[in-house]
Amino acid sequence: MMLFLDTSESVCKVWLGEDYHEWEAGRELAVGLLSFLRKCAGDTENWWKDISGIGFFRGPGSFTGLRIGATVMNTLADANGLPIVGEVGEDWRAKARLRLENGDNDRIVLPEYGAGPKITAPKRFA
Repeated sequence: MMLFLDTSESVCKVWLGEDYHEWEAGRELAVGLLSFLRKCAGDTENWWKDISGIGFFRGPGSFTGLRIGATVMNTLADANGLPIVGEVGEDWRAKARLRLENGDNDRIVLPEYGAGPKITAPKRFA
């Protein structure tokens, strides 16, 4: 069973196998994502054992949401020896599924925010 995750908006979207789940995460994504994934899998202790691969929506979207989602999925993939791929576009899940079925593994997925960073200059204090 494959796991697909989209954290690009305040509504977190999860596809676990053929089951679709969504959660209005708001500002609770960092503290609630793993619990939500476990709930989607039926609240079993070792829910990740049935996962054969992970597909992640890289963006564009929320800077914080994409960063949190990518970190959690990269960690889950690495800790459990699972392949992970990241994709963009409206058909991102289909592309990710095909890549996983073909044996691809990005090993680490980086978010694509859709714009360059807005870095402010340090303030000088007198």
